[in-house]
Amino acid sequence: MKRREFLKKAGIGAVAASSVFGPVYAQTQPRIRWRMATSWPRSLDTLFGGAELVARRVSELTEGRFEIQVFPAGELAPGLQVLDVVQAGNVEMGHTANYYYIGKSPSLAFDTGLPFGLNPRQQNAWLYFGGGLQAMQRVIADFNAITFPAGNTGVQMGGWFRREIRGPEDLRGLRFRIPGLGGQVMSRLGATVQTLPGGEIYLALERGAIDGAEWVGPYDDERLGLHRAARFYYYPGWWEPGSTVSTIVNLERWRSLPKAYQEAIISASREANDSVMAEYDAKNAPALARLVRAGTQLRPYPTSVLQAANQAATALYDEIAARDATFRGIYEGWRRFRDETRRWFATNEFRYDDFVRTLR
Repeated sequence: MKRREFLKKAGIGAVAASSVFGPVYAQTQPRIRWRMATSWPRSLDTLFGGAELVARRVSELTEGRFEIQVFPAGELAPGLQVLDVVQAGNVEMGHTANYYYIGKSPSLAFDTGLPFGLNPRQQNAWLYFGGGLQAMQRVIADFNAITFPAGNTGVQMGGWFRREIRGPEDLRGLRFRIPGLGGQVMSRLGATVQTLPGGEIYLALERGAIDGAEWVGPYDDERLGLHRAARFYYYPGWWEPGSTVSTIVNLERWRSLPKAYQEAIISASREANDSVMAEYDAKNAPALARLVRAGTQLRPYPTSVLQAANQAATALYDEIAARDATFRGIYEGWRRFRDETRRWFATNEFRYDDFVRTLR
């Protein structure tokens, strides 16, 4: 079946822009019980809580007739294999970051975010109103799934290191945990890259199996205990300036759902997308203060590192685009959107931010 016909029959075009659960619930709707695999340990209560929010709201919106049981990483699938089990139909749905699966298609990186790409509001604008979500639906349909934004981490921190980073030369030979295209950029800068799920990072760092690692930001990193394994904490996380996490659903199971249940998943995911970002904004500031009081050495990335990383990222995108037509088609539109929204933010919002950060 051609992709366009498959998407049409799946109802993807109709649901991608929908966000409101409509009719009062009818008792004639079936009772359904699904399982959701996630990429998060329970200890990461903001991300895992985002998955739980999706499940809770779906149940509430369907008057308890559609129940979703949420499982932490490792119970139904390893944290980096959620899409695999959803694609195979072994699990009905998942909550994950789709850039974990760039081995299937590099275009899935856009769904989470690209190095030196869009901040959280810009990412949401691109997904919801810039054609991004429709593009991501077309890509992930090839892997028997449908996806919806269901959380954002905000601009992430730049990771924990056992020694200081004074220039690009200090990245050479460094064993660093980082996934996605950001990992490929770090590799081009000379680092030896590893991809580990969140629950495994602390032990690898503490035991010296890796020299540095990034996760999300102060609140999550504190919960993982990363400050106990490395002293130097760098910012910003240029590889993830506004990372989206997603609800993914097996496409065949999605097609089997009543329309009202589909709308419940869409609406619940949209709510989680807003809620997770707001929760991180509320929790990261006090967490960072606690980390600094406990002895964490906060450091900005040197400008030379940022410049080298940006150059490597741009070269990487051009190379992928040259060999992958799907990536190229998305990248061209995404780049135009990025450049336009940057001009708008620089005109107004960035100027405001530059001023208020000087106030005491």
